[in-house]
Amino acid sequence: MEHVISMRDLSQADILQLLQTAAQIENKELQPDISDKVAALLFYEPSTRTVFSFDTAVKRMNGKSIIMAGTEASSVKKGESFSDTVQTVSQYVDIIIIRSILEGAARYASEILPIPIVNAGDGSNQHPTQTMLDLYSIKKTQGTLSNLNIALVGDLRFGRTIHSLVYGLAHFGVTFYTVAPKHLKLPLYIKNDPALANVKFIECDSLAEIIPLLDVMYVTRVQKERFADPVEYDLVKNSYQITSQLITSCNPKENFKILHPLPRVHEITVDVDPLPYAYYFQQAKNGLYIRQAIIATLLGAL
Repeated sequence: MEHVISMRDLSQADILQLLQTAAQIENKELQPDISDKVAALLFYEPSTRTVFSFDTAVKRMNGKSIIMAGTEASSVKKGESFSDTVQTVSQYVDIIIIRSILEGAARYASEILPIPIVNAGDGSNQHPTQTMLDLYSIKKTQGTLSNLNIALVGDLRFGRTIHSLVYGLAHFGVTFYTVAPKHLKLPLYIKNDPALANVKFIECDSLAEIIPLLDVMYVTRVQKERFADPVEYDLVKNSYQITSQLITSCNPKENFKILHPLPRVHEITVDVDPLPYAYYFQQAKNGLYIRQAIIATLLGAL
């Protein structure tokens, strides 16, 4: 791997290798050292978990980082182009991690720069490192990635974490149960992608009916920032809500886990947090290990 831009680019072997490396890092069997490397985190969009876990991952491996959080204090505010910004920053660092509202921004950077690029989210397109930590979380909790029943709940239209996850799990023979408001269903261009020809999608309206069948429920918030019309957002923002009563009344399987890329708003109530099925905060912690694995791999530090 030269870059991590999209889950479409990663083979099953790539995925399994990164998961194994992350496990070895978590278990301290591997301790990569990038003490002579500097990483740039260019975050044109807000972030908490992604920027903090990337920054922590660099520092846990003795590396150094520089961070652009937003554009207010940068030359972007003066009108500098994306191309000029990334070409300038590439003169100072060994790897660039980019989050942008523009789909394709990270791929463009990978085509014009001579150093590794990591996509930390580009609009509603892809979020491959989130998917890798999701796969790591699923593997840890289920013992496998193969032949699982996984529900995708919430904003499936704009949710880049959903789009990436579908491609990541396409290698492992899963069945997806999709639960979304009418206007936020999984896009047809994804469902009809030849690369997903062997993936089974089942559209559902009721969460209660499918919970007993599930190994994993992957919940996403309805993203207000993706709506041009606030009225449209208000119509769908509370379409599905996961509560403790809903979960416990459905008698889920013992291995059942609820994942969420976070932040959450209305879609999972806090009374779910103490349940043994809630795994979203541990999921966020897993991001540290997988991002260490990605950075170390790209920088040849293993």
